[in-house]
Amino acid sequence: MDKSITDHFSDCGDDEVEVNCSLEKNQFILYRGDKGRMIPLKRPVFCPIKHLSVTEAAAIPLDIQQRGIDVGVAIILQTTNQRVLLTRRAKELRIFPSVWVPPGGHLEPDETLLDAGLRELKEETGLELEAEEVSPKILGLWESSYPPMLSRGLPQRHHIVIYMLLHSSLSHLQLQASLSPSPAEVSACLWADRQLVRAIVSAVDGEDAELQLDDLPSSISVTQVSTGGALSDSTLPLTVFISRAPSSGPDVERVSTGTKYALELWLKSLETPGL
Repeated sequence: MDKSITDHFSDCGDDEVEVNCSLEKNQFILYRGDKGRMIPLKRPVFCPIKHLSVTEAAAIPLDIQQRGIDVGVAIILQTTNQRVLLTRRAKELRIFPSVWVPPGGHLEPDETLLDAGLRELKEETGLELEAEEVSPKILGLWESSYPPMLSRGLPQRHHIVIYMLLHSSLSHLQLQASLSPSPAEVSACLWADRQLVRAIVSAVDGEDAELQLDDLPSSISVTQVSTGGALSDSTLPLTVFISRAPSSGPDVERVSTGTKYALELWLKSLETPGL
């Protein structure tokens, strides 16, 4: 855990590089080659593994050092009317509680990336999509650590998250009718339109850049999920979705840094659909 994956492919310590990837014999392989489509791999500027000192790296417990790197698949589900599904992680979860992310989870043995994404989508939201109908495309890869900053403690988990775009032929209202989130994992859902996504993406973590609010309303419609799984219409302040990751003190309800990266790639995919 003392070495950032992004550093393996960067000559100058860049936070974003381009790689190829494949899944072979239950191993997710990253490499640099001249064949196949190159995919962006990015880490946050404040990536704790990037900034680990020798002393800090040595202080990481051996069981955590030997845990290795987990691989996860997160689904950017695009509706026919160009909205994407975001879910709020249950507050009881050990990693990133109450943070907004796309549906997703770990890759299981003998699964394809698409199989893993479709399974996690169904387990977390109740939405069941057919593999032959979704036109899957990997948008990008994200190197994630938890806690997300050294100011919050030494890294305990190290992930590569594969953000996969799936297209649904249904609108968000049609999909909403089939929504049945797992309350153990999801405490709220949101169908974000392009205008909201642009605002979310403009709130860059670790920067003070001006926000692009595009005259958005002060509150956003969401679906709350009760502990028993019942759904109810609600609203949350816009400020929740444009909150930045705090460098100290308790974390806040916000959209995860990796999700902002994936949503930015999604916006680009709408502008250049042939890529």
